[in-house]
Amino acid sequence: LQWLRNPGPQHEKRTLFGDMVCFFFITPLATISGWLCLRGAVDHLHFSSRLEAAGFIALTVALFTIYLFWTLVSFRYHCRLYNEWRQTNQQVILLIPKSANIPSNQESLLGLQSLKRNSKETIV
Repeated sequence: LQWLRNPGPQHEKRTLFGDMVCFFFITPLATISGWLCLRGAVDHLHFSSRLEAAGFIALTVALFTIYLFWTLVSFRYHCRLYNEWRQTNQQVILLIPKSANIPSNQESLLGLQSLKRNSKETIV
């Protein structure tokens, strides 16, 4: 969630928002258009020529190919931006012992190591 609040430059935030809006508008439109094209292909197979039905099927395949290509490229782009952001904006938490009567340094180090394995944050 921190990445969504501050993903870096304002350009990246606008791009993410624009792609999300496009995705939510284009997905239903592509679905309805594909369904209508296939419905037209079935109607033309029963009542009309097979050539027009093949054209509708080709149109449907082209429509979904372009939609899937755009979706995958957009998703890959935003995943790459997120991974770059994670590399440059690592969160570090400083742990301070609560009590001074810790029996040995080894026990405290073992405790820190178990915390480090369970968390992806860097412990200093």
